[in-house]
Amino acid sequence: MLGIMVDLPRDKISVSAELVDEPGENGDDCIDGVVSEPLINGCDQSDQNKQNQRTGGLKDKCAAYVVALRPWSFSTSLTPVALGSALAYKSEGKIDILILLVCGVAVLAVHGAGNLVNTFYDFSKGIDHKKSDDRTLVDRILEPQDVVMFGAVLYSLGCICATCLFFLSTLKLEHLALIFFGGLSSSFLYTGGIGLKYVALGDVVILITFGPLAVMFAYAVQVGYLSVLPLIYAIPLALNTEAILHSNNTRDMDSDKQAGIVTLAILIGPTLSYVLFSVLLFLPYVLFSILATRYAVSMALPLLTIPMAFPLERQFRSRSYSKIPHKTAKLNLLMGLFYVFGIILAPKGSLPKL
Repeated sequence: MLGIMVDLPRDKISVSAELVDEPGENGDDCIDGVVSEPLINGCDQSDQNKQNQRTGGLKDKCAAYVVALRPWSFSTSLTPVALGSALAYKSEGKIDILILLVCGVAVLAVHGAGNLVNTFYDFSKGIDHKKSDDRTLVDRILEPQDVVMFGAVLYSLGCICATCLFFLSTLKLEHLALIFFGGLSSSFLYTGGIGLKYVALGDVVILITFGPLAVMFAYAVQVGYLSVLPLIYAIPLALNTEAILHSNNTRDMDSDKQAGIVTLAILIGPTLSYVLFSVLLFLPYVLFSILATRYAVSMALPLLTIPMAFPLERQFRSRSYSKIPHKTAKLNLLMGLFYVFGIILAPKGSLPKL
């Protein structure tokens, strides 16, 4: 605002304008383009604070999306893809890297979407709480519609990858669709729809989907046909993957009971849950030992991860469940990689049907 002082001498009019210390219309101390230096700094600081808040909010939201995806569990989908591709390489003597990459993205997209569906339905049913492993929706970092939208995007990405595989692979369309949409449906129905997880059938879904089915998918798109071979070789990896889920369900046993859902861990109780976890944890090593002694010594490579398994067994026995799922997932990744290397390094014809 301008304060006008007018003085009228005989033949001259002098007009002076003085700045009144009042804020402008928009709350900025800026008047007709004339701003004092301290006020400029104040305006800049305010704008910078707003920009920092927007940047910080965006980072928090991106981090929340990553947490909702549960990336620590992605080893359970990546290692089956690697295993199926390794089996195809030993069987056919070649591998298509492009098909391998597209297949990996497809499986990861469906897995990530399934995790988002799980986040959404666990929150909707009141299962997730302030002490849950995934508090994305509980803490309102993301809204439910954000999670639903992100899940739809990932499912769409998976379908696009499956379409690309139809053109890249010689696998029949009906076989490709059967395996892919079987896996996609399982990832959704685990907690969505009828919610197999909530009626003690989640373990069956995981045992089939993140083991034989994923290995079969990666193998079939490489060789162009279906075979029982990958189903057999997927057993050790599937058992260890089920150990991750079972440890997770055992950890969440009390909160699941309160929410009124039923899991295998709840049905059999803590003692038998420990027995089952131990079997799932150590039986793969028995199978690797048999393969190493009877067929190829390279199959002993996964035995290098045994030192990681014993601490997990002790923690489960002492009922210190909190970190076991994450640590078992790390074990799953290393075991799977050593398993893949063992198959690749095995002499040709030394392994059954390879």
